Amino acid sequence: MPHALDHIRVGSAPDSWGVWFPDDPRQVPWERFLDEVAEAGYDWIELGPYGYLPTDPARLADEVARRSLKVSAGTVFTGMHRGPSVWEATWEHVGQVAALTQAMGARHLVVIPSFWRDDKTAQILEPPELTAEQWGHLAQGMERLGHEVKETYDLDIVVHPHADTHIDTEEHVERFLDSTDAELVSLCLDTGHYAYCGGDSVKLIETYGERLGYLHLKQVDPEILADVRAHEVPFGPAVARGVMCEPPSGVPELGPVLEAAQKLGVELFAIVEQDMYPCEPDRPLPIAVRTRRFLRSCGA
Repeated sequence: MPHALDHIRVGSAPDSWGVWFPDDPRQVPWERFLDEVAEAGYDWIELGPYGYLPTDPARLADEVARRSLKVSAGTVFTGMHRGPSVWEATWEHVGQVAALTQAMGARHLVVIPSFWRDDKTAQILEPPELTAEQWGHLAQGMERLGHEVKETYDLDIVVHPHADTHIDTEEHVERFLDSTDAELVSLCLDTGHYAYCGGDSVKLIETYGERLGYLHLKQVDPEILADVRAHEVPFGPAVARGVMCEPPSGVPELGPVLEAAQKLGVELFAIVEQDMYPCEPDRPLPIAVRTRRFLRSCGA
């Protein structure tokens, strides 16, 4: 038996049930997600897209508690590289999600940068590389967000490197971390997205461990990824092809990632997020059960 990874708290998210939007006829109803994530053996969940789960705090608290679940984080999307002009609209969106996240007793807000390429149509929305001025806006905007979210909602922001955004590759992630204040901005390392963009999760944890605030666990199918890269397929269609696969069949190996995270000696959430949009409604539960069993075999 592997030794217990006692600093790691494992959970799952609506994403692992094929949920990307607040409302979509191809997604499972929220009640079914909550029932099945509990049945699969998870204790922790994320809120997913705002509006998918009930947004009334009392009702959501009741629904979650009835299934012996707890909430680890909410998620927001931001375009901070665009400068101070986007602050008010960003804060309006952040405030809604942060208030519900706080009301659920969670401590984290996952912050995803905006896409430079439309994840459905592949339309190029912006250049994939930021200018020096935009990097400055991005760093300052995230620091301001980290400060305001902490002051107003007592939540820590964890910024999520993501495919088809400006915080994606090893070079971009390191530049972002080097240009932001560790007191204000931590990282949500998504092992699948980082591998998708060519990064080494264990190396990142060993190098920037003090910046790691949160983990998303997923794997990439190397063969599908090679084809996606060769044909410059955008993220949405890549997911539909199955680029994010069920562990332990892909990369990176999650055992060494979890071991490296455990060695940091701090409490960390490790939330399974297997992108599967769209997917058949009966597909997620068996995968979730097997994934939970696999993570237990790693000691988590």
